[in-house]
Amino acid sequence: MKFTTVMAVFAAALCVAGCKYNKINEGDVTNNGAMGSDIEGLNGGNDSGTLSGITEGKFEDLYPRCTDVNFAPVYFGFDSTVVPSGELSKIDAVVQHLNSHSDRVTVIEGNCDERGSNEYNMSLGENRAIIIRNYLVQSGISADRIQTRSYGEEKPAVMGNDESAWSQNRRGEFAIFQK
Repeated sequence: MKFTTVMAVFAAALCVAGCKYNKINEGDVTNNGAMGSDIEGLNGGNDSGTLSGITEGKFEDLYPRCTDVNFAPVYFGFDSTVVPSGELSKIDAVVQHLNSHSDRVTVIEGNCDERGSNEYNMSLGENRAIIIRNYLVQSGISADRIQTRSYGEEKPAVMGNDESAWSQNRRGEFAIFQK
């Protein structure tokens, strides 16, 4: 009985802490092999929305936001950081834009639905933003042009307490800024 209790506590601790590594499953990647089967292990330091201090300051404080472009959100499943294959084209559109505009940078904003603790949702939102960032980097966008933010459940796209609202709140969004 004690072993079961210990395992239950350990499993609960893992759920609260979130995952260190995120992975896009091979079946969820349809990028003609450009990114490989997963992007595990690229979650390096991400203090204050930067990659190990590469960029000093928040893009939104340094540069004006671009109003000439708006990208569709990338939606996630419940309690997931897996980017569904149907959502990859949305990230690819951002890759194309950033490749065409070398003077632009992006902030990826990770969001969650209201279920789960605030701490868990902040972690999950950050992990969602990081998994999208990793895809951008593997697609050739320089890491110093990308920052991440997590809003957890704090910025819902749709108000409501059912799956139709929750599914629209589990997302990663792109804010584009002009350097």
